[in-house]
Amino acid sequence: MINALSYTCIGVGILFWFWGTIPLIGHRSVLFKLHSLSVADTLGSMSIIVGLLLKIPSEWPLLILAIISLAIWNTVLGYVLAYCSSSEGDND
Repeated sequence: MINALSYTCIGVGILFWFWGTIPLIGHRSVLFKLHSLSVADTLGSMSIIVGLLLKIPSEWPLLILAIISLAIWNTVLGYVLAYCSSSEGDND
């Protein structure tokens, strides 16, 4: 049962990864594309790590650290990208 749940989480994570790349093909703005890609990538990576946590529970400290690092890194990166894009026209 745990193996099936683990593989399901990993499969959902891989689907999120592919789902996040679909907006890259569209005609929206670059910031919209980056946002949808980063959100899907974060959720997919976290889902894969949860699947690994179910599969290898002895490595829980490292996997929890990976989840926390993903959440912090992608949030900070999103703020940095938003700040850089909003102040781009202010430098003239």
